[in-house]
Amino acid sequence: MNDLLLRLKKLYNLFFYYVAFGQSPFLLFVRLYWGYQLIQSGWGKLHHLDKVTEFFTSLNLPMPAQTAVAISCLEFFGGIFLAIGLLSRLTSLALTINLIVAYITADREALFSIFSDPDKFYAAAPYTFLVASVIVLLFGPGKFAVDTLLNRWFPTLPGEKKPPLAW
Repeated sequence: MNDLLLRLKKLYNLFFYYVAFGQSPFLLFVRLYWGYQLIQSGWGKLHHLDKVTEFFTSLNLPMPAQTAVAISCLEFFGGIFLAIGLLSRLTSLALTINLIVAYITADREALFSIFSDPDKFYAAAPYTFLVASVIVLLFGPGKFAVDTLLNRWFPTLPGEKKPPLAW
């Protein structure tokens, strides 16, 4: 019986070793694919600011022209930062907030149908971007990112104390 438990534990540990091994390539894929999608979305909005401003005006958002520029720049530059893995968690936080606000303002019906009709919630435009942003926010950029390189080159800045819990 003991031998069986040891074998199961060994298989369990081996399985999750390989799962963890695949984490960084998965995070790289998420960052590259959804970063590229955000770059395209932001680029399209930047080139059609009049239509974006008109849409934001129809949603009764405050300062629609300035909001259109801010959101377009956030998506474009945030997509670039996400794709290369620079300031990944900060960028993901900004994008997550942006996409939650997009649900609240533009896809309110889909947001309120999260429990009654989940398919409508999943089919809304912000959903996949939101999931990708939350994944990077929670798990970080992975090993294949500019953030990781910067942490290797500059583990601590002069005068900086290490945090009590090193992640």
